[in-house]
Amino acid sequence: MRRARAQAGLRQSALAARLGISPSYLNQIEADQRPLTQALLVRLTTALNLPASHFADSEDARREAQLREDMADPLFRPFSSASGELHALVRAAPAFADAFMALYRAYTAQAEQLAAPAARLPRFPYDEVRDWVQSRQNHFALLDRAAEQFFEDAQFSSANLREDLRRYLRDTHGLVTASAPGLLGTGLFWRLNRQAKRLYLAEDVAPESETFWLAHVIGQLEQKALIEKELRRTIFTSPEALRLARIALANYFAGALMLPYTRFHEAARAVRHDIQRLQHQFGASFEQIAHRLSTMQRPDLPGIPFYFAKTDIAGNILKRSSATRFQFAQFGGPCPLWNVYRAFAHPGDILVQLARTPDDVMYLNIARTVGRGAGSYLARPRAVAVVLGCETRYAAQTVYGAGLNLAPEAADLIGPGCRACERTNCRHRSVPPMGRALDMGTAERGVVPYRLKGGS
Repeated sequence: MRRARAQAGLRQSALAARLGISPSYLNQIEADQRPLTQALLVRLTTALNLPASHFADSEDARREAQLREDMADPLFRPFSSASGELHALVRAAPAFADAFMALYRAYTAQAEQLAAPAARLPRFPYDEVRDWVQSRQNHFALLDRAAEQFFEDAQFSSANLREDLRRYLRDTHGLVTASAPGLLGTGLFWRLNRQAKRLYLAEDVAPESETFWLAHVIGQLEQKALIEKELRRTIFTSPEALRLARIALANYFAGALMLPYTRFHEAARAVRHDIQRLQHQFGASFEQIAHRLSTMQRPDLPGIPFYFAKTDIAGNILKRSSATRFQFAQFGGPCPLWNVYRAFAHPGDILVQLARTPDDVMYLNIARTVGRGAGSYLARPRAVAVVLGCETRYAAQTVYGAGLNLAPEAADLIGPGCRACERTNCRHRSVPPMGRALDMGTAERGVVPYRLKGGS
C-alpha cells in the first residue's frame, strides 16, 4: 500500500482524504497495525486506479495456484474443490495448505521413484528449496545488507571487482587464485584446496562468471553465521535440501556483492532498467543483471517487482523466482507462447513481449539467450535463455516499454503451462488440463482431438 501510494505521488494526508479516513489510521494500515477492510480496499483501488487484484497476497496466490494444480490430480477427482473453497482454505488455514502440498509432493516423488528406481530423482529437495526461495520473494534482507556493507567497507570498485576480490582472498585468507585447465570438462567451475591455499578456477570462462565464483567463496568463508541464521528460520525435510539451501544463500550473497543494492537500485532507475547499460556499468552478464533485478524487494527501497526464469531449449525450467503474481506450473512444460522460447530462434537478440495471463494480468516480458560459445567445436555449448517480466503498469519505468502498444487486445495470451492453464480454447494446447473431463464426440473435430466437458 505504501509503495502504491508513493508511485501515485500522494502524501499520506492526501490519500487519507480521498479514502475518508484519518492520516493516523492510514499510517497504521501501512505499518501493518490495522487490517485493510474490504470496503476500504474498494475505495483504495478506485482512488489509485489499480485493479482489484493488486493488493492480493502474492504468497496466498501462489499457494492457491499450486493447490489447484494438486487437486486437479485424478486421485482427488471425487473430492475436487471449487475455486472458492480453495481460496477460503488458503486464507483461513495457510499452514494446513502448506502441509497438504508437502504431503502431496512427497507422494508424487515416491511414485516417480517407484516408477523409475534407477533415477532416484534428486528433484524433490531441489523443488523444496526453489519453493522456499519463492516464498521469500527471492530476497534475503540480512545477506543483502551484509553484502552491501562488505562492498562499501572494503572500498571495492565495480569496474575492477574481480581483481579486488582476488586481492581480498589473498590478503585476508591467504588464498591464491589459479587457472585450472580441464576443470570445466569435469563439470566444475572452481575447486578450493585448503591445504595448498589455492583456489583453482576453470579457464576459458567469462570474467563476470569468475567474479561471481570469487564472491561465492567469500560468502562461504565469511558469512556462515548469517547463512545459518537464515536457514534456522525454516525446517527442511532432508539434509540434501538443507545443503542446497546453504549453497543458494551463498549464491545470493555473491550476487548481492557483485551488484550492491543501493548502487544498483539507483543505476537501474537512472537507465530505466536497460539491462545492457547495467552490464557495462557493473561488469556483469545479462543473466546476472536480470536475476538481480528480480531480487530488489527491500521494503524501504523497493524496485520494480519482476519475475525471472531461466530455461533450456527443451523447455526445462532451470531457475525461477517471482516477486509478482506470475505463477509457474508445477507439472508439465511451460507455455509455448512465452517469448523466452522464441529467443532460441534469435540468439543474442532481446525480444520484448506483451502477454496476458488467465487471471487477466498483463506483463511486459524481456527474453534473450545467454551463455557463451564453446571454447572448442566438440564442447557442445549449453543453449539456455532467460526471461524477465513485470506487470505493464511498470512498463513506463523501463526502456522496454517505449512505443509498446499496451492495449489488452495486443497481448499474447499465455498461461502457466498446458496442464495447469485454464484457457480451454487455445489452439496451441498440447495436452488437456489436469482434472478436466474430456468429450470425445465424433460429430466435430477441433484444433486438438478432444473437447473439454463444460468448456470450449
